[in-house]
Amino acid sequence: MAGEVRVFISIGSNIDRERYVSAALDALKAWFGELEISPVYESEAVGFDGSPFLNLVVGVTTALSVGELSRCFKQLEADNGRRRDVPKFSARTLDLDILTYGDQIGQIDGVELPRGEILKNAFVLRPLADIAPEAVHPVCGRSYRDLWNDYNTGQKLWPVDFIWQGRRISQAAG
Repeated sequence: MAGEVRVFISIGSNIDRERYVSAALDALKAWFGELEISPVYESEAVGFDGSPFLNLVVGVTTALSVGELSRCFKQLEADNGRRRDVPKFSARTLDLDILTYGDQIGQIDGVELPRGEILKNAFVLRPLADIAPEAVHPVCGRSYRDLWNDYNTGQKLWPVDFIWQGRRISQAAG
């Protein structure tokens, strides 16, 4: 794909969470420059019994292809201790996923676009709605704000204090 495209990326960690989320943000900033960063949320582990996760969504603009991004993210995860020899639903140091790549739909370079988790998991939809409320889901055609307003699976998440590079990017409620 020629030119630059807007990409939304989810970041999650439930092992040494602040360290690995910060490492991911550092790497993304080094690669893409200015980042659009959602608040950071803590959420219960989904699909397994485990420590709570920190989750957020980052928006970037890039000319990299979906495949190039996917390879960069897998390497970043590996560089930060992500293990691939464990069950899919298990604790992890770092998890980065491409949520959307412009308005692309379907399997592209082995990546499902848009990512199905957007419509299933509060820890993906809420931060995406925070930073791109008017953006429209490329399949269902609804804004992320409207999707979040109608979301009601009972998954719990709450904003947490998070400081990155001396800047408060998130604040706990209350």
